[in-house]
Amino acid sequence: MVEIDKMKSMRPFAGWWVVAGAFLCMMTGYAVAYSFAAFFGVLETEFGARRGETALVFSIAAFLYFQLGLPAGLIADRIGPRPLVIGGLLLVAVGLVIASQAISLWQIYLGYGIGVGVGVGLSYVPSIAAVQRWFVRRRGTASGIAVAGIGVGTLVGAPLAHALIAGMGWRQTYLVLAALTVIGAVVSGILIRSAPEHYGLAPDGDAPSPGGGSALPAGLTLGQAMRTAPFWAIYVGALLMSFGLFVPFVHLAPYASDLGLGEGFGVLLIVLLGVGSTVGRFLFASVTNWLGRRLSFAMMYIGAGAMLVVWSQSTSAPALIAFALVFGAFYGGFVAIAPSLAADYFGGRALGSIIGALYSGVAFGALLGAPAAGYAFDFFGSYTGAILAGSALCLVSFVLTLLTPEPARWLAARRE
Repeated sequence: MVEIDKMKSMRPFAGWWVVAGAFLCMMTGYAVAYSFAAFFGVLETEFGARRGETALVFSIAAFLYFQLGLPAGLIADRIGPRPLVIGGLLLVAVGLVIASQAISLWQIYLGYGIGVGVGVGLSYVPSIAAVQRWFVRRRGTASGIAVAGIGVGTLVGAPLAHALIAGMGWRQTYLVLAALTVIGAVVSGILIRSAPEHYGLAPDGDAPSPGGGSALPAGLTLGQAMRTAPFWAIYVGALLMSFGLFVPFVHLAPYASDLGLGEGFGVLLIVLLGVGSTVGRFLFASVTNWLGRRLSFAMMYIGAGAMLVVWSQSTSAPALIAFALVFGAFYGGFVAIAPSLAADYFGGRALGSIIGALYSGVAFGALLGAPAAGYAFDFFGSYTGAILAGSALCLVSFVLTLLTPEPARWLAARRE
């Protein structure tokens, strides 16, 4: 019996398998989502579309995968994350198949925009919320590893799609991506799990409490969280930042082409956004240990805003490379810190629905930002005004976050 207990203690903590499942889920979904940069030019040419119209394809998807985080989180809080992770990624695959058969741009809106948007929207929040429930002390590290899947997806999606398009055309490329997405759905679905107390475990691999309950604090319901100032500070800050946040993922490649740097270089910049994003998720997750999550989160706003100013003045390959890497790092840090900051304020009781509600604000910026930049280019022949507007909104988000109290101080005040 002692030997059996010893063998059990030597097994890896099950929470790390949940991290692996969330990583793979996000890598799969966002590899497809951010591969759009490789399709931008061929779709624009194929359907004779303007830049604002083409950018709307990505923005519909981004709007949906952030807007659907709330219902996905509510459902996951009730039935667990696994059905949503598997079902969501399978919907992504179906959307890609539909897009591969398109004969007009509205069918790309339907297949890629709605199919990918709904699929990622159903799978993302349940997977990242599951990670938060399995960790308390190591929540920042676990969350950083999990959301690094988005960075890796960004890193591999666009160059893979670019190479496939060159070899077999954009329609066949969508079918290949659909097949890879089905594999990702099955494997990540196997790895993802509900909260540890359902398995007689406790967060961080600690021994379960004598009563068999979870060591994770109960926290607030969604309704209670929505009646607090920190909820709306995070919501509004993320909403404002999102207007400029997704513009580079859509327009950086055509921006580079306009400078005569070539379509291949534009795709390389998307890869570098992914590199920076992946590094930023780990780098800034470690910074939170000494700076605190709230201040670290605020730094992501001011850093991203500063880099948008740099982009607006960039006309050379080295400047654009530097922008892509550093902006990607701040974007990655933003995505890594946000769920853990929400868990710090509101606990784990209804974390899936709370994270989903917070991300619903990002949906509106994601929907409007990239098309607005595209239409601004169509009208003015320049992206500068749209980029600087995004930077100014990041500054407002930074100030708003600084005015919000630290989670520990805020929770202490609530208890008093």
